[in-house]
Amino acid sequence: MTDSEPLNIPESALKVDVAVIGGGPAGLMAAEVLSRAGIAVHLFDAMPSVGRKFLLAGKGGMNLTHAEPLDAFIGRYAERADALRPLLEAFGPHEVREWAAGLGIQTFVGSSSRVFPSDMKAAPLLRAWLQRLRHPAEGGEPVRFHMRHRWTGWADDSDALLFQTPEGVQRVQARATVLALGGASWARLGSDGAWWPLLQASGVDAAPLKPSNCGFNVAGSSVHGVSAGWSRFFSERFAGQPLKSASLHFTDSQGRRFDRRGEFVATATGVEGSLIYAVSSLLRDQIDAHGSATFTLNLLPDHSAAQVLAHVSHPRGSRSLSSHLKSRLGLDGIKLALLNELLPRDTLNQPELLAAAIQALPVTVVAARPLDEAISTAGGVRFEAMDAALMLRKKPGVFCAGEMIDWEAPTGGYLLTACLSSGRLAGQGVARYLAQPSAPQP
Repeated sequence: MTDSEPLNIPESALKVDVAVIGGGPAGLMAAEVLSRAGIAVHLFDAMPSVGRKFLLAGKGGMNLTHAEPLDAFIGRYAERADALRPLLEAFGPHEVREWAAGLGIQTFVGSSSRVFPSDMKAAPLLRAWLQRLRHPAEGGEPVRFHMRHRWTGWADDSDALLFQTPEGVQRVQARATVLALGGASWARLGSDGAWWPLLQASGVDAAPLKPSNCGFNVAGSSVHGVSAGWSRFFSERFAGQPLKSASLHFTDSQGRRFDRRGEFVATATGVEGSLIYAVSSLLRDQIDAHGSATFTLNLLPDHSAAQVLAHVSHPRGSRSLSSHLKSRLGLDGIKLALLNELLPRDTLNQPELLAAAIQALPVTVVAARPLDEAISTAGGVRFEAMDAALMLRKKPGVFCAGEMIDWEAPTGGYLLTACLSSGRLAGQGVARYLAQPSAPQP
């Protein structure tokens, strides 16, 4: 079907108690809460199967949640910590581990306090979860799954939901709806952000979607008005290589500070990886406000400034600067290449300036990588557009959950925990809504 072809919308509609749209963790959790309450749930997803992003995220080890103290955990959500606090206090890291155990999945705490399934895999957990949804305990209602159903909004003549399916347009009349459509990263797995203009057109207040936990392009020479990033030599030689045992410091124009040790990876156009993801929200906002952001790298965080200066100033005789820095300080490979890439020649030849740069090397980034490359998404439906049960104020009976809500968090189990807790709250909100005398009747 092309955009110019009219929609052939059937007059009759499939009538359901609850439609959950989106088969990621938030949607599945909302469906589980309702299923346990004995409420019939129909779950719709645009993809051929559910949990696709969940499975891919778990390929390197399924990070379920984080074992740090709850107050510190909640603080990771930064500006939305207060809004998420009630959700996470009701269903936080401890409850996530108990929920996994109820599915027969034991967990352990890793050295970084991240929590993983004992086998490190996502697929067994998802299989057990789907089994419970399809075959709930006594008193529960089986969840019915409708795959390859892409939600396209509401019918003009009613509140019926419209889905594009392989057989054509499907019209669904639901007493209540949970939207759990994800953000806008990894579109090939189903999270494409296509819901954003649909909600905007319905008067729902939603913040623009932006990349989060993302990489960045570095500043470089300009080619046809576009920053070319690293030099060709650096890109060809070092793209894909990790930079380890470094610390990154950044202070934005609002005085927000970041100072952490870790590692990241050089890309063909810039930087990405865990240390960059951790500071990505600050860098992104600084770029949005000022066009660029400059952080500094300490390439030798285990050395004092005096030690670095003493080694750099030591007479090197006939040795090259590269040989001198390698023998005296162990600087070689990508660290040495970064110094040559980012520092002017006269700085390399002045020991005091070079020593200072080794422990505070400025790196300027000018753009976040495209939204579809990001691990997660910032922006979405604002909390102010919903009530305490996550029901849209503009659309009674329609609830939101998961990453499509306006919050962001670092990697480390925080994303998944908030998706699960918001899905749980939305499911509880639907159950209460349907129990009211004023709710739409079957």
